[in-house]
Amino acid sequence: MTDLNAYIAGLPKAELHLHIEGSLEPELMFELAQRNGVQIPFDSVEAVRAAYDFSNLQDFLDIYYAGANVLLTRKDFEDLAFAYFQRAAADNVRHAEIFFDPQTHTDRGVEFGVVVEGLIAGMDRAKSELGVTSGLILSFLRHLSEEEAFATLEMAKPYLHHFIGVGLDSSEVGHPPSKFVRVFAAARDLGLKLCAHAGEEGPPAYVHEALDLLHIDRMDHGNRSMEDESLIQRLAAEQMTLTVCPLSNLKLCVVKDLKDHPVPEMLRRGLHVTLNSDDPAYFGGYVNANYARLAEAVGLSREQVTQMARNSFEGSFLPDADKLKRLAEIDAYAG
Repeated sequence: MTDLNAYIAGLPKAELHLHIEGSLEPELMFELAQRNGVQIPFDSVEAVRAAYDFSNLQDFLDIYYAGANVLLTRKDFEDLAFAYFQRAAADNVRHAEIFFDPQTHTDRGVEFGVVVEGLIAGMDRAKSELGVTSGLILSFLRHLSEEEAFATLEMAKPYLHHFIGVGLDSSEVGHPPSKFVRVFAAARDLGLKLCAHAGEEGPPAYVHEALDLLHIDRMDHGNRSMEDESLIQRLAAEQMTLTVCPLSNLKLCVVKDLKDHPVPEMLRRGLHVTLNSDDPAYFGGYVNANYARLAEAVGLSREQVTQMARNSFEGSFLPDADKLKRLAEIDAYAG
């Protein structure tokens, strides 16, 4: 292990872009399939891993939704969440704000409350057993209609105290943020923070829409903002947090090589960048792997790595007092 990798391993950090369904490792998928008597189109863990050889967002989503079929009970969702938090804790993630896709489950007949109560049970265990705090973000599937998003928000109302925000994910191209203006406004009125995937595969225009029409508090991905000088200047001036996911970008061919990743230029231009794992079971690495592999590919410095860890707490939805506590932990570690 290089000195920088060792430093990354011990660095306190937050993870702000993690789809909990995307942390479903093949071993747990098989275990849950057997527990629930669910047929899956794979005869071994190795066959699942081989199926993870995809090259675009839609191919990934197809297997992602197929894998989710094994998640049926409150215990399944608790086990899924706690398995992620064990890996996060091993990476010195002290706080995580995780997305979940209720429509992926309610459309299969799984009750909304089963999903939420299971995830919250896993999050509570993570706090008590691992010392990792967390928040839950309800994501709308953008390939479905805004009316369906409103129906999901209505289902969420009895559980609002469990959520810190809403997000927007799934197939980006052809489903601009403007499609969800009213439901995001409704979520804001309910006191929720707003996130949206924009500028991953979608054009810079989608980033403009997320900012100007959805009025987001945090942007997920945002890579293609670098194609628009006005966006670069605006994002820097507003210190809009970007939750960038390097290994995801590589796996989905958003970048052809990690050496081409825009993070160094983002940092040079003053953007508030964080590093995250997105769907780590599918994309080949949890948060420390994203830091380490990107650092090696583009030559990140210890100072740049530390800054992105600081950004992760500053860009979180934690109360200010908690942010200051976590930032002090980084300062103590960095010396």
